[in-house]
Amino acid sequence: MNRAFNRKKDKSWMHTPEALAKHFIAYNVKFLGHTEVDQPKGTEVVKDAVRKLKFQKHIKKSEGQKIPKVELQISIYGVKILDPKSKEVQYNCQLHRISFCADDKTDKRIFTFICKDSESNKHLCYVFDSEKCAEEITLTIGQAFDLAYKKFLESGGKDVETRKQIGGLQKRIQDLEAENSELKKQLQVLEEQLMIAQVPPGSSMSSKTPTDIFDMVPFSPMTPLVPLPASNGSAPPPPARPTEISRDLFGAEPFDPFTCGAADFPPDIQSKLDEMQRQRWRGSKWD
Repeated sequence: MNRAFNRKKDKSWMHTPEALAKHFIAYNVKFLGHTEVDQPKGTEVVKDAVRKLKFQKHIKKSEGQKIPKVELQISIYGVKILDPKSKEVQYNCQLHRISFCADDKTDKRIFTFICKDSESNKHLCYVFDSEKCAEEITLTIGQAFDLAYKKFLESGGKDVETRKQIGGLQKRIQDLEAENSELKKQLQVLEEQLMIAQVPPGSSMSSKTPTDIFDMVPFSPMTPLVPLPASNGSAPPPPARPTEISRDLFGAEPFDPFTCGAADFPPDIQSKLDEMQRQRWRGSKWD
């Protein structure tokens, strides 16, 4: 890796080797984005990339968009770009793929590095706004390179191959997690569609009248009978309650001659009754 700054020989590194070898150093910065470049290194290459992304930043600000904040995790294995809240890894730039790192001497906030993409094999320049600590971040990445190179010499080159395998496994894990998340969403959609298909449209389980074992609606004597409407649309008259008529032993209606009118009897019976009435009147008169 080439560094676009001149570090003095008597200047010591800012972090302990254990901090970068066993853990990582984190920085909160603003991410201007990344853009493809033609060359893997060069000061003019990164200057053009910075000008391009700064111009895009001004356009986004004029449209009301904010520059996203990210967290950088720097170690001897590479530079990770994460979401500061969810800690989700957005980019994982392995150290052996970073070919150039520089901070802008005219703007203490800006620093960049060029990394070769593992899938497209294109050289991408990443640009960050670091709140006036660009040189510190660049020095931290430089220290990570020195420690990684020493470890490479000590392991006889085996450590680089191991890091490549670990990087490939990490990428595979990320792909599987993304695929698993997508499958969960599809499964949820299918379950919702199945539930909708099982319920007939317009039906309501709560409004269904309970029935007995013969699928008959139970009869309640307290429930009034509602008459059906007549064919002409008017309501039918209420049913007449039959009056109870007392009958004799043989089932005939009782006869009361004193309560019945003259028109209630046949002519022959009526004449006999008139005769009996006259005789009774005559007898009472002579007596």
